[in-house]
Amino acid sequence: MTPLTQAEIDREIAELRDAGGGGEHPARDYAPYRSTVLRHPKQPLIPLKDPEAAELTGPVFGVSDVTALDHDLTRQHLGEPLGERITVRGRVLDKEGRPVRGQLVEIWQANASGRYPHQRDDHPAPLDPNFSGVGRCLTDDEGRYAFTTIKPGAYPWRNHANAWRPAHIHFSVFGRAFTQRLVTQMYFPNDPLFPHDPIMNSVTDDRARQRLVAAYVHDLSTPEWSLGYQWDIVLDGPAATWMEEGR
Repeated sequence: MTPLTQAEIDREIAELRDAGGGGEHPARDYAPYRSTVLRHPKQPLIPLKDPEAAELTGPVFGVSDVTALDHDLTRQHLGEPLGERITVRGRVLDKEGRPVRGQLVEIWQANASGRYPHQRDDHPAPLDPNFSGVGRCLTDDEGRYAFTTIKPGAYPWRNHANAWRPAHIHFSVFGRAFTQRLVTQMYFPNDPLFPHDPIMNSVTDDRARQRLVAAYVHDLSTPEWSLGYQWDIVLDGPAATWMEEGR
């Protein structure tokens, strides 16, 4: 089957946006994001008979599992990674704007060339032996988190002909148990790939989509070291950050 062109995908995105709607979560069978048509649930979800048992038998974590270097992805190897060094800071907040303390925040991302160190990533871009692309930290008493990393590059993803993902960082917040885990993506300002990306555009509400974009904040930049970005994660309510699963 001949893959769709970018122009055809752009037309689908525009048609769905003009149709309005969106509800409380992006459609799980959002047609421009081709694999959702094949893998989205087609049967009603099955409720757990004993939710507490699922939490008791799931993975756990504690303060001792997070080391001093986990938040700095530029210091996890013997050498310096290549690329534009950045600092990403923000707060994890509830719907009332109150800080969510002691939350495990994890990130993963491509390197500066748009390549993941994963055996299934065969994008012909260089791997960086000094960059693994994963980090984690715990929020402090004010709900604050901070990561030092490298700005990721765009990469092709074969959703359609000439499909490229905007630069982004994946975020995971765990709540009080593994079953409460929420996953989302943070983007960078003014990316020219925004209008063409079916994943970002599956969030059909313009304001919600903009909440996925970090803000460059010059005062968060460190002289001679890194550029600074601010991005808060709101877990619920009308200003919530959109997640990859329903809230």
